[in-house]
Amino acid sequence: MRVAQVREFGGPDVLITTEVPDPVPGPGEAVVAVSAVDTIFVETQIRSGTFGEHFPVQPPYVPGGGIAGTVRAVGEGVDEAWIGRRVITSLGFSGGYAEQALAAAAKLVPIPDGLDLHEAAALVHDGVTAMALLESTGLGAGHRVLILGASGGMGTLLVQLAKAVGAEVVGVARGELKTSLVRELGADAVVDATSPDWVARARTALGPSGADVVLDGVGGDLGLAAFPLTADGGRFSAHGAPTGGFAPVDAAEAERRGIKLLGIADVQLSDEEYVRLAAKALTEAASGRLHPVIGGEFPLERASEAHAAIEGRGLRGKVLLTT
Repeated sequence: MRVAQVREFGGPDVLITTEVPDPVPGPGEAVVAVSAVDTIFVETQIRSGTFGEHFPVQPPYVPGGGIAGTVRAVGEGVDEAWIGRRVITSLGFSGGYAEQALAAAAKLVPIPDGLDLHEAAALVHDGVTAMALLESTGLGAGHRVLILGASGGMGTLLVQLAKAVGAEVVGVARGELKTSLVRELGADAVVDATSPDWVARARTALGPSGADVVLDGVGGDLGLAAFPLTADGGRFSAHGAPTGGFAPVDAAEAERRGIKLLGIADVQLSDEEYVRLAAKALTEAASGRLHPVIGGEFPLERASEAHAAIEGRGLRGKVLLTT
């Protein structure tokens, strides 16, 4: 079968298409014929070699942790009724950029009828994490929420989900193309992060007390600049690091102001939690209440272009690979 493989750490051009043997399922496993692969920013960071301390992956390896497809075969102990079913699943951080992938049967999540495989793929990571963030931050009706990176794959979902629970949403994105999308998705106010006074504009939109919840999917200096916008007694989730690092928030200052700090560890899920939240996200999408935004699709042999597009930050929403 064909795979896109990272032959060495480096730029997008280190991704090459090659042939490897078809996978064979072991006990508790299934082989999924892949239709679409969710590609996320952290995969570009792993490929570049900059996140080695967090992800001990060594080349050559096949990236890709989130897929949508059809179960082709199952191993010992797995119900054969899975064969032929459309599913999404999370693989961790490798094995997905392929025509077929080995998956743990315990993490297979059926795709509801009527939901497109590509839309389902766009929810494998971001839909689940977005659902987990709503639960961990207790976001609800009447709360004011600031969403950084609101035009990205997860940000676009968070805007919709926050509005659905009755929150007042202020979205932060870069440039007119992206801010217009956030506005179209229903945000009550949108702030352009390229404006020198974006923090002041966000403060005006949120009101003098600030945000009950800040969802930082960007990290770095932008996330750090957003921290003072958190209301006393609020919640600040620093779960994103496409800037190269999570927002370096002062924990002592957060404690003094009664702000609950949350991080990437708070959205690391058990298999059971993953399946529950993924099913919830798929149900919302199948019902038409949640609309994944897919900004670009690339065939498997153009995986390097997909990574370049993600790193270029020009696209809105998700980038998918297709087989």
